[in-house]
Amino acid sequence: MNSRNYTDVIIAGKVYTLGGYESEEYLQRVAGYLNGKISELRGIDGYLRQTPDYQNVLLQLNVADDYFKVLGQLEELERQAETQANEIYSLKHQLVTVQLKLEEMKREFSEKQEKEQKR
Repeated sequence: MNSRNYTDVIIAGKVYTLGGYESEEYLQRVAGYLNGKISELRGIDGYLRQTPDYQNVLLQLNVADDYFKVLGQLEELERQAETQANEIYSLKHQLVTVQLKLEEMKREFSEKQEKEQKR
């Protein structure tokens, strides 16, 4: 198992020590994402007039919204990948069928040529 990493991050102007098995860069990236969301929300009229609890709920809703949007995109990409895999399988099957027919036609052609040469 990897060792636990700790790093100090700044979120909303406060320093927090985050710990986890992810890299320090990853933990900084997560903190940066939260700071971006907080900045985005602070740019909305009336956000700063809300109570801290309400602000936190809005932040959580925005993060959850991002999560579910990305999850939906992932599911769509997985469906597309499955469809493409099925299409590739079908095309490979068609290719093998055509190759077999071609080989059969070559064989028949060769047999006819041999018969013609014997006459």
